[in-house]
Amino acid sequence: MIRRPMCLLCFLMMLSFGIADLAGIPLIRGNPLPASVQSWIEVHPASEICGEVERYESTEFSQSVYLKKTYLIYHSKKFPINNVRVFLKKEEELKPGMQILVKGILKEVEGPTNPGGFDSSQYYACRHIYYFMKKAVLLKKTSTYSGYHQAMLMVKEKCRQILENTAGKDAPVFDAIVLGEKTGLDPEIRMRYQLAGIVHILAISGLHISILGMGLYNLLKRAGLGIWPAGIFSLAVMLQYGMMTGGSVSTMRAVTMFLIAMGARITGRIYDMPSAVSVTAMMILAESPAYLLDSGFLLSFGCVLGICVASERICALAGAKRKVTKAFWGSVALWLVTLPVMLKFFGEVSLAGLILNLAVLPSVGVVLSGGVAAMLLGFVSIPAARAVIFPAKGVLLLYEKLCELAGRSRWCTWIGGEPELWQILVYYMILIAVLFIGQHIKESDQKKKELEKGEAKGLQHILRIAAIVLLTLSILTLGVRSFGYLFKSETLKITCLDVGQGDGILVRTPDNKHYLIDGGSSSQSELGRYCLLPALKSMGISYLDGIFISHTDKDHLSGVQELLEYMEKGLTTIRAGHLVLPGWSEPPEAWTDLARTAEKAGVKTVTGNTGDIIHSGTATFEILWPESTARGKDVNEEAMVMELTYGEFRMLFTGDIGADTEKKLLTAGCLSDIDCLKVGHHGSRYSSSEAFLKKLKPELSIISCSSTNTYGHPSPETIQRLKDCGSQIEYTMKNGAITLETNGKNLRILRFYSN
Repeated sequence: MIRRPMCLLCFLMMLSFGIADLAGIPLIRGNPLPASVQSWIEVHPASEICGEVERYESTEFSQSVYLKKTYLIYHSKKFPINNVRVFLKKEEELKPGMQILVKGILKEVEGPTNPGGFDSSQYYACRHIYYFMKKAVLLKKTSTYSGYHQAMLMVKEKCRQILENTAGKDAPVFDAIVLGEKTGLDPEIRMRYQLAGIVHILAISGLHISILGMGLYNLLKRAGLGIWPAGIFSLAVMLQYGMMTGGSVSTMRAVTMFLIAMGARITGRIYDMPSAVSVTAMMILAESPAYLLDSGFLLSFGCVLGICVASERICALAGAKRKVTKAFWGSVALWLVTLPVMLKFFGEVSLAGLILNLAVLPSVGVVLSGGVAAMLLGFVSIPAARAVIFPAKGVLLLYEKLCELAGRSRWCTWIGGEPELWQILVYYMILIAVLFIGQHIKESDQKKKELEKGEAKGLQHILRIAAIVLLTLSILTLGVRSFGYLFKSETLKITCLDVGQGDGILVRTPDNKHYLIDGGSSSQSELGRYCLLPALKSMGISYLDGIFISHTDKDHLSGVQELLEYMEKGLTTIRAGHLVLPGWSEPPEAWTDLARTAEKAGVKTVTGNTGDIIHSGTATFEILWPESTARGKDVNEEAMVMELTYGEFRMLFTGDIGADTEKKLLTAGCLSDIDCLKVGHHGSRYSSSEAFLKKLKPELSIISCSSTNTYGHPSPETIQRLKDCGSQIEYTMKNGAITLETNGKNLRILRFYSN
């Protein structure tokens, strides 16, 4: 650090941002706009704004426009509100650089509402976007625009068309690798690459820039150009390339480091990678401090640090001498450096990638070069471009087969769960200690005389054992959640996820068994991918002992259907033991389809009827409904009703039953006082009758529904009935996921966020 002042300066910069965040200054997190402006927007969401078009894209339902230098207009006054993403009702003819005036509904970008959920607010804060404008209408636009940016956009679109004509079905992958464009990428492909640990090749990175930039530089040198002309031309081309590919954090990092490296070569200066990394990080953070908590920023720079700091030391620890072994242990070094970041943001980390990257990294140049060559040649001849890209398509086919093979193995990823801050700090402290041991061994290896001494060899042997023990301890520290199954707990944990208009409840019993009760939504698409999977991974859950489905409405099973399909296709390493469906004699098609999907996924399907009891250690699930004569014609009234018991704690799960079924349960005499009620039918006025609540006397009631639903849920009448019986009411639509923890006597309520 003494010899590298840039590294020290970068560290102090990050530290100051962290201190400012702890002090409540919204540099990294939060909305930095004046409180008065935020309050005005909250009270007057229907607003007019003007700004400059930066870029635009078509979405499934609207045209998305990114505005910069945006102003809120109120009483002929302008209030700056940074950048805004606008969703236009209809597609308009726009160009970058145009000034436009739009009217719509301003809404602050929301953060996650569930464990493991994607943090949209932090993602867009890096881009200085704190508000979306929805249902927008274009009022005015200028005729002037940026010819340069429009030309760049047209070139990029032309390149995409060429790749589409030459690469066929592989075009979206080439778009991602060559142009940094992922909008057309199949989600399944992305998931397969992520499982295999090679998803990084789909982002513009240092590897891409190095191959293209240095390849161009060396080509120009061989053509007879001098260092200065070749270097300056390469710099100019790569700078334009970085701007054209969208300016992601990995692209910015890679292009900036290339510029520094090439600048050092041109001027005859020594290129120092740690210093270059520090300068690049400071430039990015100076533009947007929010990047300090961005996964892309942390992983991109973490990989570089792994290469220039950790790799040689880990190789020295392992005694790696050959290129193959050095490559493997270098991959391990990158894995160790980025492990806490991967677990923090994704809840899992690929194990297969440690091996697969040995084959992928040397060959990705073939894919990248083939894509670029085909793209350039396509301006002249499409048939020739198809011939050039053919070898690259063959390599992609190999990647696809490797990903499929990895996905079939339950052990290709480790689902460790989201670590706490103290776990991350302890891990890195231990890792630094291990790297110091590696540095000592590296230095001693360079001293041949010392190596000849038996004492020195013995000391190295002891140090290596100590390093292995420390690394094992550090990984165990990070994986407290996933290794929890080795130890019994004294608490029952129930998490009611915010799934919008629907139900989704995760239960962890004291003996560390995990169950999912329903999992569907009628207001959120791809619930399995964006809610259930992230929540399970965040909690370190790799195996569901049981999945209970109360009934077959979409808002109770859509996400479960997706989850089972992912298991079947090998798109997740999460597995399940049993699928429990209501015991209907004439089940609907949705029931049959779900059972069929479960069978394909290797999940056993069983039926639940009145009187069935499932024991999970000291916790018990008892099915109170449906009755044995249920046919499945009225799925709401014949839904599965369950009571969960642990010690003195009782909770009732009611699905979507109404007053008719409530009367039958009262008549059957199977109801008693409970501590918590999952309110039936999302708080419908036709559920939770007065007699039903009088019998249950729930101390706590949880309502799961969407704030924008059109059914009027929760009904004011139902809310009043719950209040009249003395029940505390919790809403997922207001506070996100609601978590209950109990030791069988005392109950603790945790809200994902507080309004």
